Amino acid sequence: MPSIKSQPIDARLTRSAIFLIATIHPDGQNQKRVRKLCGDLSGLLRAVGFRDPNGELSCVTGFGSDAWDRLFGIPKPRELHPFREFHGVHDAVATPGDILFHIRAARMDLCFELASQIVQRLGDAISIADEVHGFSYFDQRDLLGFVDGTENPTGEAAVEATIIGEDDLDFQGGSYVIVQKYLHDLEKWNALPVEEQERIIGRKKLSDIELDDDEKPSSAHNALTTIVENGEELEILRDNVPFGDVGKGEFGTYFIGYARSPHRIEMMLENMFVGKPPGNYDRLLDFSSAVTGGLFFVPSFTLLETLVEGAPATSENLQE
Repeated sequence: MPSIKSQPIDARLTRSAIFLIATIHPDGQNQKRVRKLCGDLSGLLRAVGFRDPNGELSCVTGFGSDAWDRLFGIPKPRELHPFREFHGVHDAVATPGDILFHIRAARMDLCFELASQIVQRLGDAISIADEVHGFSYFDQRDLLGFVDGTENPTGEAAVEATIIGEDDLDFQGGSYVIVQKYLHDLEKWNALPVEEQERIIGRKKLSDIELDDDEKPSSAHNALTTIVENGEELEILRDNVPFGDVGKGEFGTYFIGYARSPHRIEMMLENMFVGKPPGNYDRLLDFSSAVTGGLFFVPSFTLLETLVEGAPATSENLQE
């Protein structure tokens, strides 16, 4: 059995986070610099994290489908493909992105320092397509006022939900991640009575208790994002965070969902944007717009360090 170390997908929720999405400039030397970073990341993380052993600094790195083809080629993760767009009354759009860095820590300065070191190391090999600085908001609430991530799996259930096993041997220990940046119309949302907000979300606002089935609409957010297949609920791990710019009047939620198959999250997005049945869409989208969208594969740490050479090692090479 291969000895595989996964990236810290299930790291504890922290007070601060930075999400960096970069595109790689089309040049062989630029690709070489990106591959070299794969071997340098663990050292950068140790160097920055050593300054505060209690800072809980972590970084998860993922690669988009097109970037994987250019950087590493074959073999390729079985379910890695470009982000699927969904169109209904509202749209889930795909936006450019070759590499995702999901940086978390108890302190924003640690996140900022690691992000700075990564960008400095890559230099003009990349452009930053999107950068979001997120924060924990009171008792794990989003800016809509509701607790976010209540149904996250923990322990072995989190591993089962997120980590690839023997179903894709060359990429076991890895995961898939989908990210979207949602902008909220807080003025419009806050004009709603709390009871109507609760029916849209499917939970009580103050207590975070889920509404009973007989009072929850079929279009409630948590109804449409609960996926059952062959009698089994398919879980994902969310690490959403609020973000905002008071001066610009921009406020939102950065959605990030990890799963052992992107199909799980794509089913949720289809239900939200197209509707289940079609037309019965997530009414939260009347107040919250998805302005970015990307799908990335997160290799295990074990595999990540071999990608310096380009083509991934196979399952046989990863055995001790």
